[in-house]
Amino acid sequence: MAAPDALTATREAYDAVAGTYADMFRESLREEPVERALLAAFAETVRADGGGPVADLGCGPGHVTAHLRDLGLRAFGVDASPEMIELARRDHPDLRFDIGSMAALDLPGGTLGGILSRWSIIHTPPAEVPAVLAEFARVLAPGGRLTLSFWATEDPSVPSRPFDHAVAPAHRWSPDRLAGLLREHGVHETSRTYQEPLPTDRRQFRTVHLLARRTPAP
Repeated sequence: MAAPDALTATREAYDAVAGTYADMFRESLREEPVERALLAAFAETVRADGGGPVADLGCGPGHVTAHLRDLGLRAFGVDASPEMIELARRDHPDLRFDIGSMAALDLPGGTLGGILSRWSIIHTPPAEVPAVLAEFARVLAPGGRLTLSFWATEDPSVPSRPFDHAVAPAHRWSPDRLAGLLREHGVHETSRTYQEPLPTDRRQFRTVHLLARRTPAP
């Protein structure tokens, strides 16, 4: 999901833990009422704008892709890990799942009604993130919606900061920095939601859900 070396390392790391990861997170949305509400809002705005296809980028074993389908969206998943895609296809045979990179999506420009990037951007090296966000903008239709979820840096003036992720190298981000990069490509922030960590959470980082919209056609 980034430069070739980083992409290969991330893919191999997630291939190695795919089954365990799927077992851990298959039902995780049941414990996340705020995120379910945000996904419902995302789905409502996509449907209101015409209901174009929605890509779940970094879909893993496909449980969130299936949730988007249940919310009435024409959702499909993309992930760099072949093992994750195999699990997604097994568990959700009625949905489309593709092996691919966020930096080079095999999609025509301007065709998506929405993109969900849920903690997938964290494994992209910071130098490659602008190109990935430009790719998001390329495939979004005018008026298309984006939801970007990630962990925030403590200091908003620090663009990104690495942290110890259990699977692959990862970075936290300044929400202002990511919103600014999106604006450069005509994708403008519409709302921002913060969630504070629970005392029992392993990572004591703030969660950010950044919602944005591609500039509509005139």
